[in-house]
Amino acid sequence: MKYALIADLHSNLEALHAILGHASAQGAQRYVFLGDLVGYGPNPGEVIDIARSMVNSGKAYAVLGNHDAAVCGRDCGQVMHDAARKVVEWTRECLKPRHLQWLMGLPLKIQVDRMTWVHASAWRPEDWVYIQDSQLARLSLREAAADWVFSGHVHDPMLYYTCADQRVPGIRPCERRPIVLTPRRKWLAIVGSAGQPRDGLPGARYAIFDREAYCYTSFCLRYDFPVTAAKIRLHGLPDRFARSVEGVLSAVPPGLMVP
Repeated sequence: MKYALIADLHSNLEALHAILGHASAQGAQRYVFLGDLVGYGPNPGEVIDIARSMVNSGKAYAVLGNHDAAVCGRDCGQVMHDAARKVVEWTRECLKPRHLQWLMGLPLKIQVDRMTWVHASAWRPEDWVYIQDSQLARLSLREAAADWVFSGHVHDPMLYYTCADQRVPGIRPCERRPIVLTPRRKWLAIVGSAGQPRDGLPGARYAIFDREAYCYTSFCLRYDFPVTAAKIRLHGLPDRFARSVEGVLSAVPPGLMVP
């Protein structure tokens, strides 16, 4: 079974279309939305409609992200910066009751066939911890009790793995270079943001995991990001999110920050 892993779409319809087309051509059989379908971007309803249809048809799984929770009015236990809060409020006004109801019903974590899918950390997922070092990766792996953990939230792709001496090193996977995630180790992959890159490079990031071959491949796809950026500006949303999509603004602060 080949799983297409998609995180942090952030209402980017153009990125979603690019990923679905590419993943299908790669032979993906199931799709996993790793949270933050909405926030930052201009097409929240359309993105939810596609994801919802795929989940309802049995073609996909989806977990809740912190921006999804915020749009639904759920307590995130953290404080948003003003730009992110503005988009959350705008998004909530755009969505129909069916969108909000579906988002509210998403689980924080799903476990299937020795895999765990979660937006942030499997360790206290409701706290939206950013996995930014080996210690936090170790906590997530320990709590997940799975061979493979796949998550988003951080936006930049990373891959952590366990060693016999208890170390948990991290590496940034190279695009389009398959990596065999042998079950002799435990693995945690952060797949990168599909809709809001933060490394100063435009592109839709996602990954494919071939469960039978244990093969993990990262991708960064070209897509019509100027259209997405133009729509962000057209709706009067903060320009920083348009510039991030364009790849001219890096190190955008996370949408939820501890004061």
